[in-house]
Amino acid sequence: MNNKIWLSSPHMGGNEQKYINEAFKENWVAPLGPNVNGFEEDLENFLNKNVKVAALSAGTAAIHLALIESGVQYGDEVICQSMTFSASANPIAYCGATPVFVDSEKETWNICPKALREAIEVRIQKGKKPKAIIVVHLYGMPAKMDEITAISKEFGIDLIEDAAEALGSTYKGQACGTFGRFGVLSFNGNKIITTSGGGALVCHTKEDQDKIVFLSTQARDNAPHYQHSHIGFNYRMSNIVAGIGRGQMEVLKDRIEARRGMHSFYVDIFKDIDGVDVFSEPNTDFYSNHWLSAIIVNPDITGKNREDLRLAFLEDNIESRPLWKPMHLQPVFADAPYYGTNISEKLFEDGLCLPSGSNLTEEEKERIATIINKFFKG
Repeated sequence: MNNKIWLSSPHMGGNEQKYINEAFKENWVAPLGPNVNGFEEDLENFLNKNVKVAALSAGTAAIHLALIESGVQYGDEVICQSMTFSASANPIAYCGATPVFVDSEKETWNICPKALREAIEVRIQKGKKPKAIIVVHLYGMPAKMDEITAISKEFGIDLIEDAAEALGSTYKGQACGTFGRFGVLSFNGNKIITTSGGGALVCHTKEDQDKIVFLSTQARDNAPHYQHSHIGFNYRMSNIVAGIGRGQMEVLKDRIEARRGMHSFYVDIFKDIDGVDVFSEPNTDFYSNHWLSAIIVNPDITGKNREDLRLAFLEDNIESRPLWKPMHLQPVFADAPYYGTNISEKLFEDGLCLPSGSNLTEEEKERIATIINKFFKG
């Protein structure tokens, strides 16, 4: 059998080991230390928006803490984009709150501003004004942030950006993750850069950053003994993990270029195949890192569907994956409110994520192209 081609595998840069070795040498093997501080500063400089960053154990932890700082409590409601990974929605349940799911729009596949407004107005009419809005920059594609931020300000609702897939993406030149009160980053093994596992919360004030760090380190009060006036969490990133992140930051721009190169690779392959659309920016306001390249297969035109293509890839040991199954269709959230039409459902039905790693070889690309051309052209 051919070697496995992964959807999105880790890609080391070379200097990660240097930072890890320094941490071992200086015995900084704890959830604090120079690598944590350095990684946070590297991210702040990259985002370039006068932000403060708190490095955490996971992007999921970052969402949880953002919800807590937005005042979300038991019995509250939080609006969440339906088309996303479950980690965007699960922290709402951690807080004892109810997710209110909102459909996507066709251009960016992200939260639909029209459906978002409808959801807020209806929930207010029912006496349940949402405490926060979670918008996701899906597969690295920026959401329509002008409209979404305007709605959050109009209704006075905190905006949390799940930019876990969008480090390096921008909307009108501004980095994704810097528009809302909080922005969420992920460094999971499959992300554009990785710390093996880890995440970060982007804040706009030192006060918010300090509170997040406090809560993420078990909320220990300033006392000579262990005293706690708040419920805390073990969510801080370790100095070892942060060392991997520092090495990865040195190659981030190269990784973004490589992912965007994979998108161009697919655009070229599919340009002569009717009935397949490659997920691309609507206009120049949007700059996607194209963390994952994805397509929509129209079976009415091609006579084939995305599942058959997935299986054709699988036969050659190539990983591909359907788009995220919308949260309002998930059994665990079956009773949650939902606003919109069937756009996210249709995207899930016809969409496929393709191998997009920054470390794919020319030989591997040729294998991918061969399968696609054979599948659609015979």
